[in-house]
Amino acid sequence: MSHHQTATDSAHTDDQDHDHGLAHDLATIRRLQIGRRRALLWLGSAGSTALLVGCGGESGSSTSTATTIATGTVTATPTPTPTPTTTATPTPSGTCTVPATETNGPYPADGTNTSSGATSNVLTYTGVVRQDIRSSFVGSSTTTATGIRLDITITLVDANNSCAPLAGYAVYIWHCDRSGNYSLYNLPAESYLRGVQVSDANGKVTFTTIFPGCYTGRYPHIHFEVFSSLSNAIGGRYARLISQFAMPATQCAQVYATSDYSGSRTPYNSSSLSSDNVFGDNSTAQMAVMTLTMSGDTSAGFTASATIGIAT
Repeated sequence: MSHHQTATDSAHTDDQDHDHGLAHDLATIRRLQIGRRRALLWLGSAGSTALLVGCGGESGSSTSTATTIATGTVTATPTPTPTPTTTATPTPSGTCTVPATETNGPYPADGTNTSSGATSNVLTYTGVVRQDIRSSFVGSSTTTATGIRLDITITLVDANNSCAPLAGYAVYIWHCDRSGNYSLYNLPAESYLRGVQVSDANGKVTFTTIFPGCYTGRYPHIHFEVFSSLSNAIGGRYARLISQFAMPATQCAQVYATSDYSGSRTPYNSSSLSSDNVFGDNSTAQMAVMTLTMSGDTSAGFTASATIGIAT
């Protein structure tokens, strides 16, 4: 029964008690065993019957107030049960973009074309797995490419699995020297500025190289290929991703202002990302991951990083 129904029923009972008169009231007093003194006080009060019947209990139940007064029983209002606090489910924050697939260019030395150099597939040489790629290692040359030092860390992540690190993947990078020349092609006796590294448990590979020069017709860049394993890398033609890194404009301007890179100034001033025949048609998101994040200076060298999503 609702609280509204209880109040209505109490009012209706009050009317019935007035209709029965004093004899009924005295009988009610005797039945409830109220002491004589309390009964006299009750009889001397105006509207005494209303006091006996007219109010409901705190609990809102249908038990009459008369019974409550006689027994001295009070029903406590239940304490509401606290509503448990819901713990929010964490929202994954990792996002990673797969770079645009790009040409490996005319100078890959990955077995996909020929060259006039010592080999057309440098990946078949065990010496290619190295962190420092500044020296030649194929044939008799051990020449070291000179230029401003650049340390690159590339992190490989799974674009189809919340950007989880990809361990055991192989990355092959290559690029031109400070004068814009490529080993094993227009420098056929050299094999420098090429190398492979295998990603660690955090999906990271690191390379020590030099800042590449700029040549006519292209914006400054570094080529890279990603393989699902070292065995696939040295087997050739199994790349999961072939793409390129763009060098950041701020550091390009600093490097090409030095005397060692003077031959890169004019080509660089004539180039731009938007007009480049490789980078020009990429989306903003793609170029964000394909442009190296870099810090440092021309004296101490630069450190660079990139996070690359791979569609596994």
